[in-house]
Amino acid sequence: MQNGTQEFSGWRAFFWPIHRFELKKFFPMLGMFFLIALNYNLLRTFKDSMIVTAPNSGAEAIPFIKVWAILPSAILLTFIFTRLANRFSREKVFYIMMFIFLSFFFVFTFVLFPLRDHLHPHQLADRLQELLPIGFKGLIAIFRNWTFTLFYVMCELWSTAIMSVLFWGFANEVTGVGEAKRYYGLLMIGANASSILSGQVSIWLSDIAFNPTIPYGLTRWDQSILFLNATVIICGILSIAIFRWLNAHVIRPNEAETTDRKAPEKVKMSMRKNFAYLAQSKYLICIAAIVITYNIAINLVEVVWKNQINALYPDPSDFQSYMGQVTTAVGVVATLGSIFISGNIIRRVSWTTSAMIPAAIMLITGIGFFSFIIFQSSGLYAFASLLGFTPAALGLLIGSLQNICSRASKYTFFDATKEIAFIPLNNESKLKGKAAIDGVGSRLGKSGGSVIHQGLLLMFSTVGASTPYVAIIFLGVLFVWIMSVFSLGKQFNELVQTNAKLDIADNVPTKPVLAKESA
Repeated sequence: MQNGTQEFSGWRAFFWPIHRFELKKFFPMLGMFFLIALNYNLLRTFKDSMIVTAPNSGAEAIPFIKVWAILPSAILLTFIFTRLANRFSREKVFYIMMFIFLSFFFVFTFVLFPLRDHLHPHQLADRLQELLPIGFKGLIAIFRNWTFTLFYVMCELWSTAIMSVLFWGFANEVTGVGEAKRYYGLLMIGANASSILSGQVSIWLSDIAFNPTIPYGLTRWDQSILFLNATVIICGILSIAIFRWLNAHVIRPNEAETTDRKAPEKVKMSMRKNFAYLAQSKYLICIAAIVITYNIAINLVEVVWKNQINALYPDPSDFQSYMGQVTTAVGVVATLGSIFISGNIIRRVSWTTSAMIPAAIMLITGIGFFSFIIFQSSGLYAFASLLGFTPAALGLLIGSLQNICSRASKYTFFDATKEIAFIPLNNESKLKGKAAIDGVGSRLGKSGGSVIHQGLLLMFSTVGASTPYVAIIFLGVLFVWIMSVFSLGKQFNELVQTNAKLDIADNVPTKPVLAKESA
């Protein structure tokens, strides 16, 4: 019905292209996304601080975690999700998955973290470190600090399971392409505002003094973990409450009013069939390629950047405080971008142009970052001194600017355009494709970047020595990303222009069928 912003005029078409009758649905979605994204940003900064500054650990541990812990866990979680989706309604699946995550954070806070010194096998890890080459330090670290590794895994899976699969799957189901072009840019403002808040909360938690009257922990870092997980649990409960209200008062009444439409049959899913289904569609393969290459690219850069942070801020509270400042900056840039730039660009230009912006930003900032890191010993010491920085501090600043720009482009353009790309799919294709791509595809991307880092660490022993080779691979990944965007853009435009839904027949190795969308 509303496919554009032509029914709005003046400032409203630019800033607020939402009808009054849509507020009942839009505001709860915005609030729920804000809370889920707030948890995501808080967990993202704390998980890095916890694992990088853990005993005998470092940034070298991150690639090993993403391959040997997160990827298997993502596959297991996707298996659990498909089983739940086959048995329960969308609404019940959301409640069950939220319960799994919130229960873990409760157990970690009051059982695993307080008993970590008794649970971590430091003596065995020390013996392994003596026997194995130095390149295995990261692998031994994730075993040594296994409760921290488990925390890192669950924090990572929050973004996949709760934010990508559950929230965005729900959003794509209850909005059309026209609504999404107006809604999603504004939804990103909520997520980006949560980044600002989470950054400030992280800084506050890192700077608080130890309070002996609180019967928890022995250091300020210990009590920071208590306050963090309490915040995560409360936000999770509020998200469940909003989701419940939205379904009870908006979604189900709207579905009940549409009595002339046949209720959609429940789609049965399995992991094997989902991936076979994915392989049959060039459209879905292109979405998967974009997701995988983005995650490989960001992972390649972040390991090098976090290694620099750890060198300058080895204390976990200091590390966390710096990450909080970066998260705040990401939120400010992304929020301003969402308000003044991304929403209007997505509504006014082609999908391809919008989707190309994150790739271009990643390419430009990545080249700048790697160039400084690789060539800082070639005359850049004097340049750093001229600006009042040490070379290490200036390298960290450039890496932080790269992270801020690339993360902000993800939250403003990448996520919105990726989710819009799912909308022209029919319900079955959307459900199966999204479960496979968001459930495992993003993990494959991060694990792919981690496998690259692992191989280079085993060859060169340190992150710094392997950086030039990381830069070359980074450029190759960006090329594949850009080609995938062009290919998907052509297919997306064809579907939208013909008002078609992409229908992929199971186990039929032929071209996808274009089915006209019902009025």
